[in-house]
Amino acid sequence: MKSTSEKSLRWQVEKWLAPAPGLPVHVIEFSRTTRGRSRYVYVATADGVRALFFFRHDDGAWSVCPPALDRRESVVWLGSP
Repeated sequence: MKSTSEKSLRWQVEKWLAPAPGLPVHVIEFSRTTRGRSRYVYVATADGVRALFFFRHDDGAWSVCPPALDRRESVVWLGSP
């Protein structure tokens, strides 16, 4: 089971994007998915080299994987040219 800190958006951003002190990250976009209405945040490093979507799950945890209701939509979206 994940600890409370491992569920936070800050922890996930630091884990996946590993921002350096001189290279902060910025929230580029935040909203809800169209299908499951799950919250998401698009975060990028200040230099724009690395960026990821983070999704909030029903238990309050943040993850790079969308909740089950939104996975099908994400696969179609990611696979489109």
